[in-house]
Amino acid sequence: MTGFEKTIYSLCKKIPPGKVSTYKFLAQAAGKPRAYRAAANALAKNKKLFEIPCHRVVRSNGLSGGYAGGSRNKTMLLKQEGVKFKGNKILKNLIVKING
Repeated sequence: MTGFEKTIYSLCKKIPPGKVSTYKFLAQAAGKPRAYRAAANALAKNKKLFEIPCHRVVRSNGLSGGYAGGSRNKTMLLKQEGVKFKGNKILKNLIVKING
C-alpha cells in the first residue's frame, strides 16, 4: 500500500455518518488536488469496507459512484446513515470538505 493510499483511507475515516465527501476533496486534503482518480482507485482497492467507510465518498456531481460492495449496497448504506437523495443525486448540503 502506498503512502497516498494510506492517507486517503485515513481521510475517509473522518467523514461522519450522514455526510459524504468527494474523491476530489480527498485528493485535495491529501495534498494532490488533481489525483481524484487515484483517490477513487485507492478506495476501489479497499478490502475493509466496515473499517474504512469508502461508501461515504461520491463523485463531485453528486452521483454515488462505484463501490466494491456494489452500487445498490452503497446507496442503501448511505440512506441508512441518513444521506438524502434528490433523484439519483445526493443533496449538496451533505457533501463535506475534509481537511488533511
